[in-house]
Amino acid sequence: MLNQFSRTELLYGAEAMKKLASSRVAVFGIGGVGGYVVEALARSGIGALDLIDDDKVCLTNINRQIIATRKTVGKYKVDVAEERVHDISPDCVVRTYKTFFLPETENQFDFSEYDYVVDAIDTVTGKLAIVKKADDAKVPVISSMGAGNKVNPAAFEVADIYETSICPLAKVMRRECRKRNIKALKVVYSKETPRRPLEDMSISCKENCICPPGAQRTCTQRRDIPGSTAFVPSVVGLIIAGEIINDIASKC
Repeated sequence: MLNQFSRTELLYGAEAMKKLASSRVAVFGIGGVGGYVVEALARSGIGALDLIDDDKVCLTNINRQIIATRKTVGKYKVDVAEERVHDISPDCVVRTYKTFFLPETENQFDFSEYDYVVDAIDTVTGKLAIVKKADDAKVPVISSMGAGNKVNPAAFEVADIYETSICPLAKVMRRECRKRNIKALKVVYSKETPRRPLEDMSISCKENCICPPGAQRTCTQRRDIPGSTAFVPSVVGLIIAGEIINDIASKC
């Protein structure tokens, strides 16, 4: 029967679509990368999504985040994403968590419930906690490396963390994964050398933060404010979603 996923079924077949519909994916970080992951997973027929992010949509998110529009500024990202998912796939089961994921909050989540985990957050401690929890639960996980300050979307590739180079974030993750005896980690990264953002405080959130009222974390608390584009984080998110769909579908 014809439905919103029929074009996808033409490529993967009915059994794969049933597998996707019965799968639960957790997306940690609903920003420039994570928002596009959620979008593509919803449009591909994933049956359940856990969305984790404590942030609200900010005016400066509009340049790159699919959930960010003038109408959504000030709303929680997970709430906006949930509404968008249900507009696309009404039967998708969505659980939202207004949580900043760190080792201190990791016990809120049972990773054994997930068929796949997405790390699309910025903090190294949080990323490592996600990867370790997924590794302990023997659940597939894919991690986004540095997308900020980069302008070449064609440079991103999928690799194991121990095969990466140049990317500063990947370098830190390689070292820390070794310390934790993590044998492998699928990542999306780029060998493009990050650009240095302009040192213009008149257009930087660092001294002119306009985060919505009630935001738990503001730009003034960050060490650096990276530059970003509409076309780099989106590509990273879509690559991640493609890896998830292909991995799940291939298990049929």
